[in-house]
Amino acid sequence: MIWRAQVPGRPSKRTPWRRASWCAVDLELTGLDRNNEIIAIGAVPIEEGRVVLGQARYTLVRPTIRPERAAVLVHKLRLADLQDAPALDDALALLLDALHGRAPVFHSAEVERRFIGPALARRRLRMPACADTEMIGRLWLRQRHGRAPANISLGSLARALTLPAEPPHHALGDALTTAQVFIALAGHLERSEQQTVGSLLHAEDRLSVARRFG
Repeated sequence: MIWRAQVPGRPSKRTPWRRASWCAVDLELTGLDRNNEIIAIGAVPIEEGRVVLGQARYTLVRPTIRPERAAVLVHKLRLADLQDAPALDDALALLLDALHGRAPVFHSAEVERRFIGPALARRRLRMPACADTEMIGRLWLRQRHGRAPANISLGSLARALTLPAEPPHHALGDALTTAQVFIALAGHLERSEQQTVGSLLHAEDRLSVARRFG
């Protein structure tokens, strides 16, 4: 079984971005090493270029290892807070439901995919292509200023877009900020050329081309 069997009707790459369904996703983790685990998931759908807050999903996840002290200081989730949370398999079912028919959106997708990918692989599912607001943001900044930073945090990008940001390091709040940043970036880029599902999914490739010839 593959992911496409779970999410029928995912938009084609030629679909204009506002006609496509998206879902911004954020994770909180016990740490950033490969042996660490997901402890919270937030998901915020986007339809017709607008946040659908009434369909947002949030869940804690019960880990099998103790969260690292440094991580607890960031996300404020102690082991005691997570003891009654659902196991990862149950939390993933909620995430899959939120992503049904939608293309995922992450900020710094490499980190999120590193943890979601193996969790899905254990269910014989694979990660689909996703939009990364960090890459889209760097592309927008390069078009706007002629240069872009090597990386940019979600909060910094929200400030550059003059958007209000939710308090950081909460999975649902960061998913909502990611959704708002994604919508704003797609709108800005659309002023110079039409944006499609494919153009936003492959922002990193477009950024590489811009660096090469810019």
